Amino acid sequence: MNRFGRLNTLRNQIFLGFMLVMIIVLALVGVFVYDQVSVLLRNSAEKHIQQTAVQATGKLDALLKQVDTLTAQISTNATVQRYLAQETAGKPISFGERQSLQQEVRKYESYATGIRSLELYTTDYRRLFPLDEGSLTSRVGVDWILAADAGKGRLVWFGQDPKDPDVVVAVRRIRLIDHSFAHGGYLLVKLEKDYFALADSTGGTAGDSRETMGLFDQAGNEISSDFATAVDAKDVLHREGETVAIGNEDFIAVQKQSEATGWNLVILTPVDYTTEGIAVLRTAIIVSGGVGALLFLFLSFILTTMIIRPILNLIKAMRGVRLGTLKPIPVTSKTMEINELNNSYNQMVDSLNELIEVVYEKEIIQSRTELKALQAQINPHFLFNTLEAFYWALDDQGEEELAQIVVAMSGLFRYVINRKDEDEWVSIRDELDHAERYLMIMKMRMLDRLSWRIEADEASRHVPIPKLLIQPIVENAILHGVEQRLGPGTVIVRAQAADHPGYTVITITDDGPGMDEETVATLYSSMEKGYAASSKNSGVGLANVEQRIRLYYASEQAGLHIDSVVGQGTTISFEIPNDFPAIKGEGE
Repeated sequence: MNRFGRLNTLRNQIFLGFMLVMIIVLALVGVFVYDQVSVLLRNSAEKHIQQTAVQATGKLDALLKQVDTLTAQISTNATVQRYLAQETAGKPISFGERQSLQQEVRKYESYATGIRSLELYTTDYRRLFPLDEGSLTSRVGVDWILAADAGKGRLVWFGQDPKDPDVVVAVRRIRLIDHSFAHGGYLLVKLEKDYFALADSTGGTAGDSRETMGLFDQAGNEISSDFATAVDAKDVLHREGETVAIGNEDFIAVQKQSEATGWNLVILTPVDYTTEGIAVLRTAIIVSGGVGALLFLFLSFILTTMIIRPILNLIKAMRGVRLGTLKPIPVTSKTMEINELNNSYNQMVDSLNELIEVVYEKEIIQSRTELKALQAQINPHFLFNTLEAFYWALDDQGEEELAQIVVAMSGLFRYVINRKDEDEWVSIRDELDHAERYLMIMKMRMLDRLSWRIEADEASRHVPIPKLLIQPIVENAILHGVEQRLGPGTVIVRAQAADHPGYTVITITDDGPGMDEETVATLYSSMEKGYAASSKNSGVGLANVEQRIRLYYASEQAGLHIDSVVGQGTTISFEIPNDFPAIKGEGE
């Protein structure tokens, strides 16, 4: 027993335990790695293939962008816009005008590559050029035309032309800029399939020469491919990560879909490419395991001898640590590593003590901040209670008109102040009520000089809108419209359905002195720069409303429209979509 006790030392336990663990770990790792190495290599190869797919998709998007830019330039060309507007107005253009129109479009076509032809059609599908008679319905299917209409001016890609398998077709609906973006016709683009060749996008990295790719449209027709043999689209499409057998060889399929066109890019890589290096890796694992085991045994024996003795002294020193404030270790050792460990521990103790102090101070600051926030809540509450007391005092004295003004002021303040941060969206009904309260207050100041009407159908009242968009415009109409008149003035606020479905238009009209074209242009310029000069400091101002509309609806068409006639008045309007965030309490 004494002999066994002398052998049962910590050093021997560490040595034997490490050795046993090392043997078990090496055995398990060897078996596991051997089974999983093929999966790891395949995943690595698939990542590389995915990168190749991203590069190819990027090149495809660049090609599509070139065509999109070209067709956009043609659609907005002044000559094209003028002749299509004439056709839309029921005044057919002459043959000579059709020739000049064709020459104008050919100028753009000469700068592009891969385009076989461009065709222009009217809204009733008549062909304007080429100069031969024809119709859009005889050229493409009705479903394609409907898809182009749904695109609202975007270039819609359809894929392989059913009448010419070597051609790809895209259609853009032309919108007339000077006629409120009304429907003006169609531009049909025919491109050679060779334009979409993507094979060179994989060059430059190892293994790329073994990868092949194919591009297919929504119907599964082949747009471009460099497959060695003919491949049926249904054999490779929608088989992401699966093994596809083509001829006598197996391939891994990776699919990427273009967001712009809906076309599918398929990349095929031989399966044996993903398993290359397995034998080399297996041999390296075995050799590394053997060498590692020998080194581990040797180093374990040395390290256990070096660590055990000084670590006992370190344990004794650390036993002095008690709960509460941490204290540094005063004990030192002749061993450099243990000394470094002591120094690191002492530094950690110092840092923890500093952190404890910082956290304590931050808790005090946070408590003070919360107290200030609670105190800040008292101010609006005090204001509302004061206005309410003012209202009852006026009501008791028979001052009903002034009492109603106080009620309007209270509602005005509650609407602006007492909303939570997340309630930045309200309904048009709420905005119109807020504007009406403001008009009541201004009525008290201006008496018979101010009258107003608020007109809105029930459907428009439920449309969601960012808070405080209408009242600043009403304020502007009073300060710069009605107040500038010598006699009484009127402000009219309307909310109704816009001309195109899914939108609501809001207009604020005054019968003030109006503005000339130069003043309106200056006002537009000021709003574009982010400020609107006002001699009366009219609240948040038109520039604020303009910027908020653009930020909320993120559209170049969004914003204020100003229509003013000198001596007759000014109308400011803006349109908003009906399908933005629903307001709590509406439609539930």
